[in-house]
Amino acid sequence: MATTRRRFLRDSALTGAALSLASCSVARRAPKPLDAKLRLGVIGVGGRGWDNFSGVLGQDIVAICDVDARFLERAAGKVPNAQKYRDFRELIARPDLDGVVVSTPDHTHYPAAKLALDRGLDVYCEKPLTHTVKQARRLRETAERNGCITQMGTQIHSLPNYRRVVEMVQAGVLGTVREVHVFVNGTDWSSQGRANPEPVPEFLEWKLWAGPALEPLYSPAYHPAGWRRFWDFGGGTTADMGCHYMDLAFWALDLRHPESVQADGTVMEDGGTPKGLHCAYRFPAGRNREALGLTWWAGSARPKEQLESRGIDWSNGVLFVGDKGWLVADYTRNVLGPKDAFVDFTPPPKTIADSIGHYEEWILACKTREPATALCNFGYGGVLTEAVLLANVAFRGARGEKLLWRPESMELIGANKAGDQDPGRAAMKFLDVKQQPGWPA
Repeated sequence: MATTRRRFLRDSALTGAALSLASCSVARRAPKPLDAKLRLGVIGVGGRGWDNFSGVLGQDIVAICDVDARFLERAAGKVPNAQKYRDFRELIARPDLDGVVVSTPDHTHYPAAKLALDRGLDVYCEKPLTHTVKQARRLRETAERNGCITQMGTQIHSLPNYRRVVEMVQAGVLGTVREVHVFVNGTDWSSQGRANPEPVPEFLEWKLWAGPALEPLYSPAYHPAGWRRFWDFGGGTTADMGCHYMDLAFWALDLRHPESVQADGTVMEDGGTPKGLHCAYRFPAGRNREALGLTWWAGSARPKEQLESRGIDWSNGVLFVGDKGWLVADYTRNVLGPKDAFVDFTPPPKTIADSIGHYEEWILACKTREPATALCNFGYGGVLTEAVLLANVAFRGARGEKLLWRPESMELIGANKAGDQDPGRAAMKFLDVKQQPGWPA
């Protein structure tokens, strides 16, 4: 009983602190000398969290947090002087932090990052930025309002191949691009329905892992990685891989908000994400480009005709189709076609400098207070995440229906139906999620 009361008092205090932070103004951080070290807290040190933890080890890691004691102890071996936490709210409340690295499951990206931003802390957060579309918008606005330096964990953005592809597309090598296909068929984060509950293992703080999710029961199918297969915690293959691959199209074509979305795919199981999903986006004309269509293909959904007609036998990639030719790329390679059109091809001059590293971009930006140094800051990553997650929203709420997207008001409107029959109204309930009280909204 005493333990329960102690935890209740602790959680109540943390909730009160979180609510007060949301309404207070924060002081802008001053630049640091380049040879100074950032005082960082790392939230989540297993799986991708271990990689992100390793990526910032050159800084002063003063605090680490994980709900899994096994992961926490392994990380503590690398930073024995860092204080260990199981609850990220306690870590974020420390007065001595410059920033935090967030590598939790998707459904707790937002509360951890939002609490940190409300304190004026700089934030590195793994992709997708959030679990829902509206959360991505709120994080982006909070970071901008509080002058926080941010970076989303789309590490591929910092590899040379993406930069060379962007240069080719923007130099007009393909002519006018009006069609893009983004396909990820080599990954399957789907489920045959909800997992069967089992007893919680001693090493795991399950209630803290679940966080704002609505009273789920523990299953080994969720932790440490399978959570991606379930809507309660993740968003399937689309949420896991969309930010990595759609990133290239967004960057090369300077995309922002789509004007319409239309998603379909395999039948969903109870609580589980689909095995195949495809979503047709329509983007309006931009500064230096025409209006275009982009189709996302995930899991068993594949642009078979578009790939086979060009002799492309890849599992994952981005296919740009222009009026002078096509280009297909993945993380490390790119191919132009048709071959006859590019026999004497000379790449355009390099206009995008090679990255100093994805973590290093964020670290440098934190020290100089120059947000643009981190190319995947939340101003970019937040918009990308909104678009990616809209595919799941359209699929869950209005399969097969074309929906118009109004980004300013964050409204979905059925293109072909109105009034009570408007499928946009049904889809809008998936723009955000219901959650436990006491967590950041």
